Amino acid sequence: MISRYFHTIRYLKLKQIYYRIWFHLIKPSISGSPTPNIRVSKNEFCSPIKKKISLLNDNTFKFLNKSESLSEVGWNGNDNTITKLWRYNQHYFDDLNAIDSLNRKVWHDQLLKRWVSENSIGKGVGWEPYPTSIRIVNWVKWHLLGSKLSDTSIQSLAFQADWLSKRIEWHIHGNHLFSNAKALIFAGLFFSSKESEIWFKKGLKIINNELKEQVLNDGGNFERSPMYHAIFLEDILDLINISQTYLNVIQKLKVDEWIESSINMFEWLVAMTHPDGDIAFFNDASLEISPNLDELKKYAQRLRISYISTKLKKVTHLSDSGYIRFTSNNVIGLLDVAPIGPDYQPGHAHADTLSFELSLFGQRLLVNSGTSEYEIGPIRQYERSTKAHNTVVVNDENSSEVWSGFRVARRAYPFDLKIEELENFVNISCAHDGYKRLANSPIHRRHWQFSENSLIIKDLIDGSFKSANAYFHFHPSITIIKNKNNILRIEMLNGQKVTLQIKTGEPMIKTSYYTPEFGKKINTQCLKVALDEKEGACVQISWDNLDE
Repeated sequence: MISRYFHTIRYLKLKQIYYRIWFHLIKPSISGSPTPNIRVSKNEFCSPIKKKISLLNDNTFKFLNKSESLSEVGWNGNDNTITKLWRYNQHYFDDLNAIDSLNRKVWHDQLLKRWVSENSIGKGVGWEPYPTSIRIVNWVKWHLLGSKLSDTSIQSLAFQADWLSKRIEWHIHGNHLFSNAKALIFAGLFFSSKESEIWFKKGLKIINNELKEQVLNDGGNFERSPMYHAIFLEDILDLINISQTYLNVIQKLKVDEWIESSINMFEWLVAMTHPDGDIAFFNDASLEISPNLDELKKYAQRLRISYISTKLKKVTHLSDSGYIRFTSNNVIGLLDVAPIGPDYQPGHAHADTLSFELSLFGQRLLVNSGTSEYEIGPIRQYERSTKAHNTVVVNDENSSEVWSGFRVARRAYPFDLKIEELENFVNISCAHDGYKRLANSPIHRRHWQFSENSLIIKDLIDGSFKSANAYFHFHPSITIIKNKNNILRIEMLNGQKVTLQIKTGEPMIKTSYYTPEFGKKINTQCLKVALDEKEGACVQISWDNLDE
């Protein structure tokens, strides 16, 4: 345990450690100044991305596939069946800007009034910086889109911004810090006073610094989660939106930098999206949390951002974030040759180094298992584990030491990446050192060979081991129609036939599950292949190329 703590803390920035202590010791107070005036906007606020409906009636929320009555669970109750993430969503007020929200305006007015009266300043989950940040943005959007906050809500909004300005999450950093800053900009532009100018300048400084750090040169978000990448991209589009609403308050040069960052992030997201239009599941990732690529594109079009997607090459190497996309006719392969994330903020990382996902004929065939919850416990631990991903587990250990809900101690680093494009094949190989901490310092090496109608995956372990197993998780729509002599006959949802042959290694079919959304699990099957100590494991996936 001491070693785990040491290897977790040693990667943190001194600033994070200082502010973690500060955050728990210092409890700020708000100024209590008169409510600032509302700034006059020069343009209409452009329609943002519509959220999913989460307010079912005037008293019932539905988040993360779980419905609860407000009168029963309250805002900050101690009900153990209500997860903290569900509570966070309860305080976001996403439904203000959800589909057909105008039809629920009476409910929204009542809910706003109730929140203000039942959530004392600085107390409860709702006043934690992250939900406060999301809520501030949602309240400002709702008002700018024409629904109008009451005087009481406007006063509360100013109190929330003042409180947030003194509770910046420097200790967490990452997407939390960016959300804090975005909210301060929204509140700083919405109001017009000396105090709001302080919020605005603080938020703008953070945004401009964090864009340089959190958006990598290849356009990827530095946390290397496609889901959080999409959330981050929506944040940037929202910032561009409000900068156009309050024209000329933010320097055009800064806004142009935001637009350029958004275009780069679009290119990355295109590469990390499956043919079904949704994201790949690397690190914390799930559907219905972030907007999908199509929604983001349409939002950018409404903002008049000139985004023209470049045609993907056969091999797209996102070298800064560490992902590779193979594209050819009926096959899409997405390969993880990345570090798990920024060393000082790996909270959304999984032990998924050298995993991959595969789509054939526009359908997902091999999938990482996904993310169903953030609560500390065996489910969270499994979903972050190596065996929940399409990669190799050595000695029943994780390739990176994921623990608790958002912690990582020693972590895997990929190396020896080679990409070779030949006339009829593409060879990609990589290794990682995540298991060097084990006896005999084993190294996992993986080789992918793509052709027009097959994929061969070879796994080897340099160094001796007690056990090593490669996992291949099938999408729930896949049917294994025959399993004999180390050959699986597989049928895709639309009837296409695929053959999976285990050329080296001992196979076993296991029951697994796939979680496409928070709070949702679907039973599926998983192929587990035990590696031979000398020859490793070799699996070949073959399909008929219907375009030939």
